[in-house]
Amino acid sequence: MLSRMAGILKANDAFDLAATFHDADTAYGQSSVFRPNLFLINVDEPGAVEMIPRFIKSYPQAQILGTMGQWKSTVAEAMLSAGVCGCILKPFNSTDVLEALKIYKRRGQSLPTRTLALFSPKGHSGRTTLATVLAIELAKKSGESVGIIDADLQFGDVAMFFDAVPRHNVVEATHDINLLTPAALENYFHPVGKGVWIMSGPLQPEHAELVEANRLIEVVRMAGCLFRYVILDLPVGFNPISLALAECADTDILISMLNSGQEVRHMKRSLKMFHMWDAYGKRVYTMFSGVHNCTEDHKRKLEGELGRSVTLMLPEERRIK
Repeated sequence: MLSRMAGILKANDAFDLAATFHDADTAYGQSSVFRPNLFLINVDEPGAVEMIPRFIKSYPQAQILGTMGQWKSTVAEAMLSAGVCGCILKPFNSTDVLEALKIYKRRGQSLPTRTLALFSPKGHSGRTTLATVLAIELAKKSGESVGIIDADLQFGDVAMFFDAVPRHNVVEATHDINLLTPAALENYFHPVGKGVWIMSGPLQPEHAELVEANRLIEVVRMAGCLFRYVILDLPVGFNPISLALAECADTDILISMLNSGQEVRHMKRSLKMFHMWDAYGKRVYTMFSGVHNCTEDHKRKLEGELGRSVTLMLPEERRIK
């Protein structure tokens, strides 16, 4: 396998193969004479992942790609956290390597993915509007890529917000996920410009039944290899999909429109579920939209009712000047 992959890289003028090694430890000790700018490290080898920080420290000029025989989201996430460019599957060809490096350059910094889930107890809260605006602003201010996954499987309208007609949707992605690599998954996202990509919801409401929560989580985790930020627009209320994705995300944003006063009660009931995750280091933020009285006194009153801080109050549209 090693000699065959080495031969593939030698045959491409884009690569100047300096050396091959049978284990990461030997490569680490003997590569200094070559001044390499790219390492392909077999992360299936025991101890290889733990050696990544040593490679990064000793060869700061080099990019690192992990190679694995079967896709493992946990390993891929650990590699990103360690500072590598990404991972590819074996056997690979030179195009796979170049594509992975292209994705890395577009993705942004060699940092773990931030996954943000937007949840609302009731509809008409402005959740999707917030998700799309957040994606645009994150891409603009960070200069890194942002992916939105429309997980409102019955009535999602993220694509409509961008006036886009994607060729693929979340149903196809979850169906195919066990056969995909990050480069292949990229085709299921639709670029909408300025560093933002979207994966649209199903074409028909009844297709929501075709999406399994565990497969959708794998889509989200693999999307982290493509995008620095992954935003999840969740369905209204608690169901297996919204619960699974909210738990999967590192940041949960709860938003509700403040209208009749019942919304505060709904938010408080929802927070009981999120309080449990908050204790494990997850970031949980609360927001209210359509607020008539955006004052500090009103904010303190809401915080007293909720028993926690209110992150943001958004005024009703007619009051925005």
